[in-house]
Amino acid sequence: MPAQWKINEIEELKKIINSHSVVGIVGIRGIPAPQMQEMREVLRGKAVLRVSKCSLIERALENGTSQLKNFIDGEIGIIASNTNPFKLYRELEKLRMKAPAKGGEIAEEDIVVKKGDTPFKPGPIVGELQKAGIPAAIRGGKVVIDKDVTLVKKGERISPEVAKILSRLEIKPVEIGLKVYALYENGVVFKPDVLAVDVEKIISDISHAVSKSFALAIEIGYITKETVEPILQKAYRNAYAIAIECNIYTKETIEEFIRRAYLHAKVLEGKIGG
Repeated sequence: MPAQWKINEIEELKKIINSHSVVGIVGIRGIPAPQMQEMREVLRGKAVLRVSKCSLIERALENGTSQLKNFIDGEIGIIASNTNPFKLYRELEKLRMKAPAKGGEIAEEDIVVKKGDTPFKPGPIVGELQKAGIPAAIRGGKVVIDKDVTLVKKGERISPEVAKILSRLEIKPVEIGLKVYALYENGVVFKPDVLAVDVEKIISDISHAVSKSFALAIEIGYITKETVEPILQKAYRNAYAIAIECNIYTKETIEEFIRRAYLHAKVLEGKIGG
């Protein structure tokens, strides 16, 4: 029989899952406790993060959310919210932050140490930097780095020695944060490749497409409830211009003809008077 604390934990997980419209699995590997607490504070009122054992999370996922069992792997937690999946994903991405390397991490990008002054005074640090492959020297009573150097290439492992030097240089090469494996809402599982959309660009593209479609519909005279008024206005302007051009007298054009006749008379008066 399972221990009572496990039964209680499963019930608590179910309660969280059932009381929110969006539920997901997130990876928490490598997130230090202080940063984890900070993330919880930021998410307060927006989402609930519950870290638990994989086996307990798996048992808590029922009905539709059972589809999330396929994404249970490693150190994980449950994220639950009443925010739509796309907005929730963006909120979680904002929580990603840079942190010092401890050693053993894989570099996600080239780690470059830039040339220039350092905060160090002359001393053993020069030898330590040089040993790590950084071209350091003493100039003007300061420790300086002579040129840019790629200390760790993308995909390489960061050694503890290099991690120590990077930390002293206040270079934070490790990105930490909640890694979304999948989010579930109303029977649909959303993976990161779907959630990671540029919403502003999509809105801009849709707005541009609507504007072009609207202009084209007016140009070809395609009648809809949105275009009927501007099409009638365009037809009126065209008919008015043709009537003026062809000297067709109507109650709408007579004022324009009188205005033109008056202007011609003034011009003629000027010439005769001259």
